Amino acid sequence: MRRRHLLAIALAGAVALTGCGETANTRNRDNKGGATVLNVGMPNGPQTENHNPFLTTSAAASLGYRWQIYEPLMMWNPVKPAEPFKPWLATKAEWTPDYRSVTVTVRDNASWSDGKPVTAADVAFTYNLVKKNEAINTAAIPYASVSTSGNQVTLTFDSPQFVNQQKILAQVPIVPEHIWSGIKEPSTDANKNPVGSGAYTLKSFTPQTTTLSVRTGGYWQELPKVKELRYTSYTDNNAQTTALANGESEWSFVFIPNVQAVFVGKDPANHKVWAPPVLGIHGLYLNTVKKPFDNPALRRAMNMVINREDIFQQAEAGYFHPLVKSVTGLPSPAGDAYLAPEYRGQDHKVDVEGAKKVLTDAGFTFKGSTLVDPSGKPVTLTLTDPAGWSDYQTSLEIVKDNLSDIGIAATVDKANQDAWFRNVEEGKFDATFRWTNGGATPYDIYQTVMDGRLLKPVGTASPAGNFGRFDNPEATAALTAYANATDDAARSAALATLQKVFVEQVPMVPVGADNIGAAYSTKNWTGWPDDTNPYGAGQPTQPNAADVVQHLRPAGS
Repeated sequence: MRRRHLLAIALAGAVALTGCGETANTRNRDNKGGATVLNVGMPNGPQTENHNPFLTTSAAASLGYRWQIYEPLMMWNPVKPAEPFKPWLATKAEWTPDYRSVTVTVRDNASWSDGKPVTAADVAFTYNLVKKNEAINTAAIPYASVSTSGNQVTLTFDSPQFVNQQKILAQVPIVPEHIWSGIKEPSTDANKNPVGSGAYTLKSFTPQTTTLSVRTGGYWQELPKVKELRYTSYTDNNAQTTALANGESEWSFVFIPNVQAVFVGKDPANHKVWAPPVLGIHGLYLNTVKKPFDNPALRRAMNMVINREDIFQQAEAGYFHPLVKSVTGLPSPAGDAYLAPEYRGQDHKVDVEGAKKVLTDAGFTFKGSTLVDPSGKPVTLTLTDPAGWSDYQTSLEIVKDNLSDIGIAATVDKANQDAWFRNVEEGKFDATFRWTNGGATPYDIYQTVMDGRLLKPVGTASPAGNFGRFDNPEATAALTAYANATDDAARSAALATLQKVFVEQVPMVPVGADNIGAAYSTKNWTGWPDDTNPYGAGQPTQPNAADVVQHLRPAGS
């Protein structure tokens, strides 16, 4: 295969943002010398004020602070997905054997930040709000009814929810009825004055930095030792990495090229990176309704020439998104037990000549070095991802180079992050690198990519998945069968069908496994999750972030 030198997205010359207010190096300690402030960062660019906890595009979701203000009923650990849930706003949750109903017991000692008690009525209101508003039901959960009895809330569903337990109990932020009952448009309201049950309240907002203050009292458990959380949104990965290296930022989820020299080596005793793999993947989503990419032969050929190893080594620095070798897209070792017999040992291999044969057999032709589709048009496409996401931008450059080997002329669009999110959810793209959902089984991977129940017309947002508008009744039926299965044999049969469709139809080109880790510093704060104590996800935008902060203690205390 012909290889070309790629334009490196280098860290050299990267400058951290200035004017971000107080940092980890300025006035972050109490009069006893202990740390009081934790500086959190994300490389997501300037933010628009929006504290809506239900919106994936809000500043609260982008930076992660929604989970410090609003709380779920339970905590679920994606690093150890089979572990029992940890009680949070609910003290327990009991499912019926068919997983069509769950009854939760709401704790009786929680209060909202305005002093009013958290009640079962608030929990019921929240789930009814999600049930009635498709735009904020991002996991597309088929809620049937919501009822209360004392301090218990019972949720029933139109179908078994074995595969969605964590999405229902651990990923829905509970909101106060006395506030949200007056909000006319819960899917668009900016929620400028958030009132939650979490340990923190909003102190200030700027496009660069959002600051939260710990509550003075009324929280249902011990208040965190972190008195102030400052969330800074840096312009890109390079600026975020520079801030981590110089101590301005103490916690982030960001790709760091040359991580040992650039970050860990700057302070080996305190600078840490933890990237635990989970059962989710990253890859190139293809828009299956745009011609000629509606042709599965073209998608198969593209998959055959995209060099996953190069992307892992060059774009992901050999660590960030572990290489997915299986043709099924399932990562190893997390997905090994789920492989269908016919795909065990079948790893992806680059095969340019084989890809050309797939294309010509399907009616494509070559005019010189240009691929021409069966209608006579040259095959071109735009590859898009946010400008500041340097690992994805490098990945796209590699894909662009790979696709030229089969005559496809690709261009790379360095998108605005907010516009990218909207366009991907609305199906307004040719191809883009993005992640899948993750869970306790491969269901979430395939459901994100292939679920026809999430299918929306181009121009209508589908935030829960199926961004490429893949319409395959066999895949949708297999997903339904897996979710409704009552034994392992039925689940295995459904998974075998899903893998066959994924391999043969290629709605997405799998490249790397997901991780839900962090880059962080122990200079001021200790108690972070790591390999010795993987009590939850390290990523500051995950619901577990509230539990992480709860574990932190000032260094030396």
